[in-house]
Amino acid sequence: MAVPVRTLPVVEQDPTDPAFIQDPYGFYARLRAQGDFVYWSDYDLPVATTHTAVSQVLKHPAMGRAVPKMLARQPEPALAAFNALEEHSLLELEPPDHTRIRQDVVNAFAGPQIALIAPRISQFADRLIDDFPAGPFDLIEAYSKPLAALTITAFLGIDPSHAGQLQTWSGSMVAMYQARRDADIEAEAEAASRDFTAFITKAIEERRESPRQDFLSNLVACEAAGTLSRAELVSTAILLLNAGHEATSHAAGNAIPLLAGFEDRTAALEPNAIAGTVEECLRFRPPLHLFKRYVYKATTVSDVHLEANMEIGCLLGSACHDDAVWPDGRVFDPFRPRIRHLAFGSGLHSCVGAALARLELQIALPVLFARCPGLMLEEDPIVANRYHFHGYDRLLTSVR
Repeated sequence: MAVPVRTLPVVEQDPTDPAFIQDPYGFYARLRAQGDFVYWSDYDLPVATTHTAVSQVLKHPAMGRAVPKMLARQPEPALAAFNALEEHSLLELEPPDHTRIRQDVVNAFAGPQIALIAPRISQFADRLIDDFPAGPFDLIEAYSKPLAALTITAFLGIDPSHAGQLQTWSGSMVAMYQARRDADIEAEAEAASRDFTAFITKAIEERRESPRQDFLSNLVACEAAGTLSRAELVSTAILLLNAGHEATSHAAGNAIPLLAGFEDRTAALEPNAIAGTVEECLRFRPPLHLFKRYVYKATTVSDVHLEANMEIGCLLGSACHDDAVWPDGRVFDPFRPRIRHLAFGSGLHSCVGAALARLELQIALPVLFARCPGLMLEEDPIVANRYHFHGYDRLLTSVR
């Protein structure tokens, strides 16, 4: 017999608490010990805790990202530009619109750009390393953030000279998805949305007049063919830039301390091992920890009854450390057998740019440690107060 949500174990944990932010994995283990689902009172939300339950929710046909009509709120005039992008975002849509837009994006990813970007990633990495200062410096700002921004801008076909500005806009917009959202964050996100929209609209018009061999031109061709509207095109381009920068920069930043102190690092970074090493870094320190879904039709998952129009959470960070799947999951082991993790989600809304993110990490990490074999962290890294994201504020580093 299915268990109603109101009878789930209730847990309390402030997602902005410093101790939780630095190490949420002990909390996650306690949740999994109580079952596939618990009720997280701070979010007023039932959350899936285990690899099995999170996987089922992410793939379930009766659940999705789009807000049910009866739960929709009146648009906020102060967030008009931000909400206009959200309204047409691939991340927030469901079939058939999601299917149509995602197919265009997947087809664009299948073009020559994914093959051509690899040498450019290596070039970007070398250029950034060439500019490392002699004394201690922040590796996040000097390497992981700019490399992610340069890669995604180059991939879309935007001049990398704009990467810094796009990185700033992206950071302001993505901040809307963190637990400590406030009025200042909303104002910055709205301003960034307006400026970002104007920038991308101009880039689209340039490609309409003079198409290029780049990803953005491929999407512009979809608009010309009638499969993408202008609003969908703008929103999709900005989403890819935001996701390509934010998640990948966190993933790279999270991986570097793991490898800096790993005894068998040389073997882990060998060409025949790097793919598995990247997967273990993503599993062990996933860049996104909480993703939400709405229940469109009453259903049962892991013997828990979920009612229609209910919002539920998926704890990706917990699922990636599930003891039932990885018995020694609190141990970082790049050589462990590869089991599919959920750092990039699963189902319809799995990360469409996952292949590019993996490629970037597979290139950036070996280049960094080959060029800087004496790289050392000067202090214990501090995780930024940006939950649902999980990434470091800075990596104070020296290269000896």
